[in-house]
Amino acid sequence: MKSDFFIDRPVFSAVLSALIVIVGVIGLVQLPVDQYPQIVPPVVTVSASYPGASATAVAQAVATPIEQELNGTPGMLYMESTNSNSGSFSATLTFDIKTDPDIAAVEVQNRVKEAEARLPAEVVQNGISVQKQASSRLMTVTILSDDEKFDEIYLSNFATLNVLDMLRRVPGVGRVSNVGSRYYAMQIWVQPDKLAALGLTVQDLQKALKDQNRESAAGVLGQQPIDGVDISVPITATGRLSSVSQFENIVIRASDDGAIIRLKDV
Repeated sequence: MKSDFFIDRPVFSAVLSALIVIVGVIGLVQLPVDQYPQIVPPVVTVSASYPGASATAVAQAVATPIEQELNGTPGMLYMESTNSNSGSFSATLTFDIKTDPDIAAVEVQNRVKEAEARLPAEVVQNGISVQKQASSRLMTVTILSDDEKFDEIYLSNFATLNVLDMLRRVPGVGRVSNVGSRYYAMQIWVQPDKLAALGLTVQDLQKALKDQNRESAAGVLGQQPIDGVDISVPITATGRLSSVSQFENIVIRASDDGAIIRLKDV
């Protein structure tokens, strides 16, 4: 078609241009537009902890059962895992780019549940984390203070209590972690020679700590079905321990002859 066709017919050209604009606006609103196509494959991480275990023990008791169940997960391209002497286990599963991250996380969670029956009880009690996340880090935030009284532990605790939860609620954020996190906690250093002499293990200390350092419901006085009592009083008991002396006096073992082994003895 020659260009003079539209030049000689200005009304037709104006109407045709208006129709093209209208159709373009309708298509812009109605047609799906993928502005940012997915170019990074979905990643799901599995992490667990086996307190007191070496890297070899973690590989045999934790990594092997979990990896056996995770092999063959639909859409998975490859998997890599790490074990450390601190007792931690971490596996990273990379999926096909067309895989829905939510479906992939559910598939991994279901397979991890199947592996729990073959895992040590300590690992299951500590919990096994399954999270979907991107393979690259989006942002790193540094918290500083000009006041010297706010040390690293205070700033780390502040970030944990006030910053991490808010960032996790941001749409699209998969995982937020406090790198090099430090917490206010009671550190207990054990003397292995004394433990061996008394016939105790680290697991005995952990059990005593869990049994004697926890929040417990003590009950209520005057609660139904007792008749004739107009007032009910909730009983409050000492909860978690907070001082050094309280931790020192935790009873590890008591014998029939009245001898007591406390935490401070080991």
